[in-house]
Amino acid sequence: MSENKEPHAPKFVYDFTEGNKDLKDLLGGKGANLAEMTNLGLPVPPGFTITTEACKVYLDSGEEPAALRDEVSAHLDALEQKMGKKLGQADDPLLVSVRSGAKFSMPGMMDTVLNIGLSDASVQGLAAQAGDERFAWDSYRRLIQMFGKTVLGVDGDLFEEALDKAKAAKKVTVDTDLEAADLKKLVTAFKKIVKKEAGREFPQDPREQMDLAIKAVFDSWNGDRARLYRRQERIPHDLGTAVNVCSMVFGNLGPDSGTGVAFTRDPASGHQGVYGDYLQNAQGEDVVAGIRNTVPLAELERIDKKSYDQLMRIMETLENHYKDLCDIEFTIERGQLWMLQTRVGKRTAGAAFRIATQLVDQGLIDETEALQRVTGAQLAQLMFPRFDEDAKVEQVGRGIAASPGAAVGKAVFDSYTAVKWSRSGEKVILVRRETNPDDLDGMIAAEGILTSRGGKTSHAAVVARGMGKTCVCGAEELEVDTKRRRMTVPGGHVVEEGDVISIDGSTGKVYLGEVPVVPSPVVEYFEGRMHPGADDADELVEAVHRMMAFADRKRRLRVRANADNAEDALRARRFGAQGIGLCRTEHMFLGDRRELVERLILADTEEEREASLKALLPLQKQDFVELFEAMDGLPVTVRLLDPPLHEFLPDITELSVRVALAESRQEPHENELRLLQAVHRLHEQNPMLGLRGVRLGLVIPGLFTMQVRAIAEAAAERKAAKGDPRAEIMIPLVGTVQELEIVREEADQVVAEVEAATGTRLKLAIGTMIELPRAALTAGQIAEAAEFFSFGTNDLTQTVWGFSRDDVEASFFTAYLEKGIFGVSPFETIDKDGVGSLVKAAAEAGRRTRPDLKLGVCGEHGGDPESVHFFHEAGLDYVSCSPFRIPVARLEAGRAATQSAGSDHR
Repeated sequence: MSENKEPHAPKFVYDFTEGNKDLKDLLGGKGANLAEMTNLGLPVPPGFTITTEACKVYLDSGEEPAALRDEVSAHLDALEQKMGKKLGQADDPLLVSVRSGAKFSMPGMMDTVLNIGLSDASVQGLAAQAGDERFAWDSYRRLIQMFGKTVLGVDGDLFEEALDKAKAAKKVTVDTDLEAADLKKLVTAFKKIVKKEAGREFPQDPREQMDLAIKAVFDSWNGDRARLYRRQERIPHDLGTAVNVCSMVFGNLGPDSGTGVAFTRDPASGHQGVYGDYLQNAQGEDVVAGIRNTVPLAELERIDKKSYDQLMRIMETLENHYKDLCDIEFTIERGQLWMLQTRVGKRTAGAAFRIATQLVDQGLIDETEALQRVTGAQLAQLMFPRFDEDAKVEQVGRGIAASPGAAVGKAVFDSYTAVKWSRSGEKVILVRRETNPDDLDGMIAAEGILTSRGGKTSHAAVVARGMGKTCVCGAEELEVDTKRRRMTVPGGHVVEEGDVISIDGSTGKVYLGEVPVVPSPVVEYFEGRMHPGADDADELVEAVHRMMAFADRKRRLRVRANADNAEDALRARRFGAQGIGLCRTEHMFLGDRRELVERLILADTEEEREASLKALLPLQKQDFVELFEAMDGLPVTVRLLDPPLHEFLPDITELSVRVALAESRQEPHENELRLLQAVHRLHEQNPMLGLRGVRLGLVIPGLFTMQVRAIAEAAAERKAAKGDPRAEIMIPLVGTVQELEIVREEADQVVAEVEAATGTRLKLAIGTMIELPRAALTAGQIAEAAEFFSFGTNDLTQTVWGFSRDDVEASFFTAYLEKGIFGVSPFETIDKDGVGSLVKAAAEAGRRTRPDLKLGVCGEHGGDPESVHFFHEAGLDYVSCSPFRIPVARLEAGRAATQSAGSDHR
């Protein structure tokens, strides 16, 4: 009898030598990639990673795992032996950084603390070991500042104000001009701030510093800015973050030291070359914070050619290894290059398409993988308008083109105002000297971001690119005064808060006033007005063209358009539509025809009703003739009339006022009174759930048969003209098969009459919308009378959730999103668990009854990237969406067909 063995205890800490890039779930992106670089033999400072599992235990229980302290101690001992020094020892201290590192990159959203191990005792030893007293005290003041803000919750502005006072007293403008004596005084001032604000002394025990920093990183996972960023980027909230403890290397040891960020390709354009920022005599946070203006990475060749050449070789190694654009953080310590991080870099939409095709051409990836490197959301960004180059403009500055786009809005100088004005319907540009993670909500609210400091690797640039937000950084000639809420431009002109400015994220140019926009070259390509060529715009068009060709070859889902007239149909066809999935006939009855429908609905006699139908028939027929001609050879699904009844009736309040006024003036008002009585009779408290759709067709004799006759006669006329009409008739709002059977019987009879009258054989498929929960639940029965289902996910979402879309989005959706009840509006992306489960169940039940049942979706979800993937998995045959979203749906349908597990290119 074998003895029971205890389950293997989880391992919570991994040395950098133990992991690899495929362990992102466990080690986070930063830790997994540090391990991968270590395995590649690249110069990575030794260290270890505390897993995301440890973070989850801490977040769930409020306590760190019992085994964690011992595991950290063991790895710290090993690190000390490897480095030949002890954490925080007085004579020659080992210092470490404690940095967050989630599975998905969340730049600046969680916490980092550098220089842990410094104390009043060890700062002297560091100065002696480095031979540089200024460097030691600079490192110490940085530790107190970061630790105080991050770990102890002290207001960071208090440290900044003390630093500004120190510089003012010395009459210098940058912190590198402060000497050792100045920094000693600053350390004393910082410690006083900590004591006053945190109610405790700055900890002198190095292990206490490290343990508190680790907990602070865990806690930062649930910080406001991190949660907001995850909601924005749709990153799950239950992943947790890893913590990386890495031996410090120092870029602030003088002019032969420095720190930088590099990209293997330009993240803004995708072009190959030397891209990045470098800052001498600095630590890493100085670069990404944008506090000091950097020099271009190419300058490093002049400053330190040996390190530059080594960095170029490492960048080539990493790009070939990861087969993608890599974002790299590095430090040079007295001529020695160290790699601190690499990750697959965030990029703009244009760069994503260019890089994907470049990597295919280089043989690094295939077409299937290339499709996973781009998204429908990125394609939609490329379809936005751009500034008109021929317009008369007043350029007032130019910065670094950090994230492309044409953004126009009122200048605002803090995040609170950006959010407040945006919620009031104003378009705003957030203007800052530099942004920090606390500005995230304002960045989300703004049309674009403008900073006077920082480069392509600053916080503003990295976050804006990730969000697809227009951004111009480092516009140095603009003097931003956030306290007085103004910006002074060259020549002395002052931009006050509320003044309109325009920023071009593709060129870095800043303009006064509103600059007019012109269509995107990508839209011109889809419209057939631009063809792939050689200049920059055409290069992008070529990349988009190739990716769309890849997607069209791979996809199974067909893509149709929601279009109600010939003009929209023709545009949709140019955009690649393979038919019309939804023609809303109620749109054909607006304007001049509304009175005819009003008469039909309010008719008291059969003669009145017949007169209205007779007048409507030729108008409807001509609508369909034009539509079938525009979509010749492709299916056109025509939905019979489905408006809420009140849309075709006079406004009850307005009509009541007219009757009351006529009575007070003793004027004739018999017709208005009769009309008012009829409107009162038909008035509904909840028109969306009232007399509409199939119910209207059954209650008003002749309405649906008139529409069916118009469709059939138009199809017959097109056939006589040698056309190829492929009409499909869709019955809306069916809840039971009996409704569909009655309408279908009448429709079949009308079609037979038209066939007999014209001598034309017509093949008109008849199906229904599945937009009520009962229809979804009884889909097997309904399929007996339907040749196709089209899921109306707008109404299905309303009826499943009990939401009135027109009301709830304005009333409480914002609160639901902020509280995390929704990750995204269920009207924007399909609710897979609720609405989606009904779609799947109805599709399966319908096909059990009728194996050849055609399945599509015609709600707005048909053009939503994430929803398209769901519809592919659910086995639908096509999606239908607005013409502008057709390219997005085509691309995502291709991506869905080639989706590979584990592929991650956020």
